Amino acid sequence: MSEQPDRRRNVAEAIFADEIGLQFGIYGEFRLWSAYQPIFAPEGKALRAVAVEGLIEPRRVAQPVASSVFFGGIPAPDLLFVETMCRMLHLGNYRNIGVEGLTLFFNYNPNINDHLGRALAEIRLMTRHLGDFELEPGLLVCEITEQAADDRVLASLVREMRRDGIRIAVDDFGTGHSTEARINLLAPDIVKIDGAWFGELCRHAAAERFFRPLVATLHDRGAKVLVEGIENAQHLRVALEGGVDLLQGFHLARPALAGTIFKEEPLSVDALLDVGNKVVPLHQHR
Repeated sequence: MSEQPDRRRNVAEAIFADEIGLQFGIYGEFRLWSAYQPIFAPEGKALRAVAVEGLIEPRRVAQPVASSVFFGGIPAPDLLFVETMCRMLHLGNYRNIGVEGLTLFFNYNPNINDHLGRALAEIRLMTRHLGDFELEPGLLVCEITEQAADDRVLASLVREMRRDGIRIAVDDFGTGHSTEARINLLAPDIVKIDGAWFGELCRHAAAERFFRPLVATLHDRGAKVLVEGIENAQHLRVALEGGVDLLQGFHLARPALAGTIFKEEPLSVDALLDVGNKVVPLHQHR
């Protein structure tokens, strides 16, 4: 029989460090490890890593398990415990990336803790301990995940994080609840375009013509635009043509476990657009 989690434990009691100082969490039979996926900003003909998104790699008996399988199997009473542990792991392992000044994106699901008082206390506890992790609030971006959370709770949480200096991103824009109404409510610093939605858009011949006005509208609202799910040269071309500010995806860099040597060298746009020795034009109007 596998070990059952003890919900009475404090999150800190479920976090340990290995022999070289990398932090990991224990939940039942799983060990949870931080991984970070680089986020790039266009600079002329190059892409420079300016941020990372914290992701969790669950392992069972040293074998990786799909995140969707792991998170899908967590009982509702344990969700807050696990999400808090994941966030603390990302904060605690940030120094192990080995590069200073990278912005850290972390996920926050407002539906897991929709009691306003408890949710605010959780945010305050996190910001109070940022100094322990050698992190400034200005280096953090909280991604509000695509959920139908109570607007009053959500707005209060965003105000609290902004008061502490944390920036706000709306995740999964283009699907579900991440709509224009949510943009109006939260006035996010960053809007993260859903990768699956963007991939479908890129299948259309006139993708740039449709995408460019959306980016311009979001810019007019004071938000930077990040496109996730950049998986091929076509995705990259459409995103760059659209004038986006930030890019993320497997075509650029995959997530790497904390402690992995971080590649700081800028990426060549021309090389990334070169598919089978045929360059995909950056300026190609149809």
